Parts: sequence; C-alpha cells; structure tokens
Amino acid sequence: MTKTNKRTIFLSAFIVPVFFSSIFAQGCPSSSQQQAVTLEFWGVFDDSNLIKPIIEQFRKQYSYFTINYHEKDVNTYEKDLIDALAAGRGPDIFFINNTWLPKHIDKLAAAPETMISVKNVNDNFVDVVAQDFVDSNKVYALPLSVDSLALFYNKDLLNSAGIASPPINWAQFNTAVEKLTQRDSKNNILRAGAALGTSQNVNRSTDILAMLMIQGGANMIADDKNVAAFDQTKTLANNQSFNPGELALTFYTNFANPLKKVYTWNQYQHYSIDAFIEGNAAMMINYSYQIPVIKARSPHLNFGVAAIPQISSDNPSVSFANYWGLAVSKTAGTKIPYAWKFIDWFSSDQENLKNYLQTTQRPTGRRDLIDWQKNDEYLGVFAQQSLIAKSWWEVDNLAIETIFAQMIDVVTIKHQSPLSALQTASQQITVLMQKKKQLQ
Repeated sequence: MTKTNKRTIFLSAFIVPVFFSSIFAQGCPSSSQQQAVTLEFWGVFDDSNLIKPIIEQFRKQYSYFTINYHEKDVNTYEKDLIDALAAGRGPDIFFINNTWLPKHIDKLAAAPETMISVKNVNDNFVDVVAQDFVDSNKVYALPLSVDSLALFYNKDLLNSAGIASPPINWAQFNTAVEKLTQRDSKNNILRAGAALGTSQNVNRSTDILAMLMIQGGANMIADDKNVAAFDQTKTLANNQSFNPGELALTFYTNFANPLKKVYTWNQYQHYSIDAFIEGNAAMMINYSYQIPVIKARSPHLNFGVAAIPQISSDNPSVSFANYWGLAVSKTAGTKIPYAWKFIDWFSSDQENLKNYLQTTQRPTGRRDLIDWQKNDEYLGVFAQQSLIAKSWWEVDNLAIETIFAQMIDVVTIKHQSPLSALQTASQQITVLMQKKKQLQ
C-alpha cells in the first residue's frame, strides 16, 4: 500500500467520525456552510397550508434545509408510524402524544444536550413537559402547545338556576349539579347538571378520573415504575388513613348512581359533547380543542370555560394534561441534529409560534407566552392552567385507557365496590408494567 493510500485511509478514519461527532456536539452547521439536508416531517391535526408557510419562514434563515410535511390520519397514525419506522421509511420529525414516551422511547433520538438541555426545558416550558418528555436527563420531544382539562358551562342554564359563577371546588360543583339537574317523577334524567359518571358516553372520562386521583393525592405508580400505586392507602399527619384512588372513583361514579343526590347522568344519555351542544348537559369537563367544535355546531350557544374545580384551596391545584410534542427518529441518523434544529426553532421562535397558536386556537405551553394569551376569552384559562397540568407515566396509554374505562363500568353497571374495581385495575396495570420491564 502506498503512503498516499495509507494517508487517505487515516484521514477517512479520523476526520469523518470527528466531523459527525462535532455536528452532534455543536448542533447543525451555520447557514453559510450550505450543507443541504432534506427532512421528512409527519404531523396530525395540522394541514399543509398551515405548516408549509412556517417551514418557509425557517428556510429564510436556514436555506440549506428542505422539509417535506405530510399530514396523517390520527386514527391510524400510531400504527402507520410504527410500521414505517420499522421498515426504514419513516419520518425524521414526527409528533408524539405526551403519554407515548414510555412505550416508544426506543424509537426516538434525544436532543443534543448542547442544543437543548433539561434546564432549557424547565426554564422555558411548563413543568409537565419535562415530566413527559425528559428521561434519564435527556430531552426526547418538545411541544408547540399544552392542553389541559377545564370546566365548560352553559351560561344560560347557570343563570336560570341562580348560579352566579361557575364552581371553583368540587363541593360547589356538587351543589350546582343538584340545582341544574332535572328529573321526572320516575327519576328519569330530563337534563343533566353535568356530563359525568360513566365511561363510554363521557368524552375523556378516563382522563377525568385520573385527574381526580392526582388531585386527591394518589401516587399513580411507584417510584421505581414497577407497579401501579393508585389503589394504595395513605396516612395523614394525625394518623388518619384514606384511599385517594377509591375516593376519586367513588366521587366520579356517584354522578351515575340513582341513589345519590348528585345523580345526573347514565349510560343512556347522549354523548357528552353532543349533550352539551344540545343544551341537555349544563356542564362538562374537556380540553380546549373542543371549543371550535362547539362553536361550529352551535354558533349561538352561550357557553364559557372556567378553571377545573379543585378539592380545596389547601390542596395544590391540579389539572390533567393532553398534548403532542415534536420528536426525532433514531433512523434519521446523521440528520438527527438538523431535525432538532428545526424543532428548537419552531418551539421557541415567538413570532411564528404565536401565529401558529392563533391560527390553530391552541393554548401555549411556554412560560413566556402565558401572559400574552391569558386574557383570551376561551384559551386564557387553558394557558394559565398549563402551569398546574399533570400527567403520569403510562406504560401503554391505550391499554390503560381500556382498564380505566372497565374500572368505571364495573362500578356503574355491575355494581361492584369502588375499592374492588380499583384494586383489579391496579393489578392489571402492574402486569403491563412488569411485562414492559421484562422486555427491556
């Protein structure tokens, strides 16, 4: 072998790895270096007409990027994504739900720490973002917005019942439900005070139940993530014991119990969103993305949105989070830092992010935009609530949703005790968690 060939091999072995490692350490090259890169971007809910102008704004600063956006059907999105990534034809950038990290972390490339650190996330985003998208001190996704559960109420029905303002705690909520509910002499529900108490005809019923558990102080899982813990009893400073999970399940299902004063709902009612739009449910608990649905279907409905009720002012305020974040696939390879460059820009450039949030009518998840949005008639509540939004480590969100729905059903339909239903659900989720651990 000639000296020249030896030198070429040496340079290839040394320079190429150093070059790519420097990209990961320092982020992408500057625009002046003009290293062309093409990224495939999959999204849900946002059509191309919304995203393409944002990409063009990004390309004004980073002209060497080409980003191809594809809107996907949310109903098949997760399966399509998994299949595409497994086949090596998946996107470089894609949205993940805030519950997906536990089951999809093996498919994700963390952000280069010199570009996006955990401190960056904690400083710039509300707390739940780090809870959902940080693992082992690495950042795996960043959101464009953060949604949370709030109270939707029919202003006309509350006014007619003499309720001057929406309830701020659950005791007031119960009182309002009793005033607003209309039943006939046979106890048939003519108008619901609230769409609450069952699983199948209450939109996001399982999220509402989880939120009530967390509000009550339940630890949803053990610290080691090996077992579910929402069925466990807790002891107060005065040595009194209580089970926050059992109390939450009882509280929720009481609204579908004909023997209770708050009986206001059952499995035969119209779907909760439909009932609210029709004026047959005075209140419901839901996310901000239902606002445009309500406005479109019933433009003259006089409704408002208020902060989610709390147990009391002595307890920390809690709502429940549901949102999506932008992530990068491991299969992106050498394009990983470029993909994160776009995510970092999209989630932090205030002008473009404000335009995006205004167009989509979504609440912010950035701390520095809460004041900008807090006075919005509808979104202001959600923007401020993002500060108290919580979630929990769900090993498999779809399986857990089914288990939580069954937990509600065995109480309301099969009339099992809430404690028994709670313990069964906890055991089922523990099995899921242990199977996950065995596969790791």
